[in-house]
Amino acid sequence: MIRNWTLTALAATLLACSPSPNDSAPPQNYSPQGWTAKPLPEIAAALQAGDITSEELVVAYLERIERIDNTGPTLQSILTLNPNALENARAADAKRASGVELGALHGVPILLKDNIETKDDMATTAGALALKDNVTGRDSPLVAGLRDAGAIILGKTNLSQWANFRSNNSMSGWSALGGQVRNPHMLDRNPCGSSSGSGAAMAASLAAGAVGTETNGSIICPSNVNGVVGFKPTVGLVSQQYIIPISSTQDTAGPMTKTVKGAAMMLNAMATGSAKTDYAAALDENALEGARIGVLRFAQGSNGDVIALFNAALKDLEEAGAILVEIEEFEPPEDFWDAEGAVLRYEFKATLNDYLAEAAPAVETRTLDEIIAFNYAHADIELALFDQGIFEESAAIGDLDDAEYIAALATTQTASRENGINALLAGNDVDILVSPSGVIAPRVDPINGDVWPEWAGGGWLAAVAGYPHVTVPMGTVHGVPVGFSFIGAKDQDANVLSYGYAYEQRTHARAEPQYLKDAEARAEIARAMLRRAD
Repeated sequence: MIRNWTLTALAATLLACSPSPNDSAPPQNYSPQGWTAKPLPEIAAALQAGDITSEELVVAYLERIERIDNTGPTLQSILTLNPNALENARAADAKRASGVELGALHGVPILLKDNIETKDDMATTAGALALKDNVTGRDSPLVAGLRDAGAIILGKTNLSQWANFRSNNSMSGWSALGGQVRNPHMLDRNPCGSSSGSGAAMAASLAAGAVGTETNGSIICPSNVNGVVGFKPTVGLVSQQYIIPISSTQDTAGPMTKTVKGAAMMLNAMATGSAKTDYAAALDENALEGARIGVLRFAQGSNGDVIALFNAALKDLEEAGAILVEIEEFEPPEDFWDAEGAVLRYEFKATLNDYLAEAAPAVETRTLDEIIAFNYAHADIELALFDQGIFEESAAIGDLDDAEYIAALATTQTASRENGINALLAGNDVDILVSPSGVIAPRVDPINGDVWPEWAGGGWLAAVAGYPHVTVPMGTVHGVPVGFSFIGAKDQDANVLSYGYAYEQRTHARAEPQYLKDAEARAEIARAMLRRAD
């Protein structure tokens, strides 16, 4: 695992006397204390009021990262710490003391998924050994926006390697450089991906906010299973420049936080373009009153516990004044998923080759073919758990002017846009679509790779269409979180966030992680698992 030794040493010194948990010791309380327990908006307000300094906050998060991520439950959600974080925090404090206010995120510590470039002395690796020296010295536009708003880049989060686009047999949350991310709610449960570290770190209160990226579910799914808010913007709202890519038509970065308002504040800084919206100011706790809500019953899945939570959430919407419209059926065309796979393979080859051509000088692998060869040469590290089948399929495919790609893109975009979300909204005369955000996280399985139950949720439609989608916690099942999704039309980002905010303000359903070893650490499950005497 790559870590900056100076900050790791500092954090280790601060917690040198902290005991390590073991099976015979009583359970430790890993709940956040003080300002690390607060959501981003309260932290930003406290910094502005002088109740805490940015330096104090950074040190507090470093202590917590050492206690929770490096030792204790050992979440492995943080891949690299920023060697400039404390210096930047002190500079932010000095500017504030001199009367200079940078923005709404002045002094707020933020984590970045490790496929996003920053000019700080940290590599951008996608978790891959081949990119361990990819220190570019460039800020991606979204990071420049966060920095302009005053944010402190605390470090980089672990992820599903290559944003989970290497193998059909992959294991979410695993990377060659970072190992396996653990879900802080139940440590043997899948953290989902590919923004696994961002979701786990946010749930565990290791920063005030985190940035993830999504092609198809990579913000929403880890937010769902880690019990945090995740927002996937309309594709293009946040620039993808200097982010290791998969798809030019589906990729986007987005905020992951404890609250919708925190996500909106981050989006204000991350969004690009001349006509900016104040997403935080647009939030309306009464947004659900009179809103017509399309309920995606076809996407509710088959798990009775998830459906029960979903129905309870729908009742909350009705009590807030929403009008529910049941949508029982929707099927994409028969060739949809084959076409979707083709689009991603074509775009991955093209966009990754473009990215590698401009990677840091120290990077020796400059094409997808060279990455594949590198992985075979380092198979003991890179291929220890699963293959690189998607890489090889992508390498064998043609260019973006191939007729197959052009037809596949038309199929997927028409099915998910005009005949998908647009048709569902217009045909049912509704303002927004809702569904569960996903399923209950299964166990991490290094033998079989990801083994997910029958899927729930309509997020794939938003992902392929490139439309906005927010997930908000709606409760837990035996301590494992599940989220509630709001999906809207293109460029309706402010409305989607506002609906999510209104739901959140009524329910406040986010649960603090309990860092349980497994499901049998819960009393009701432990009792049920024991043989009963007659």
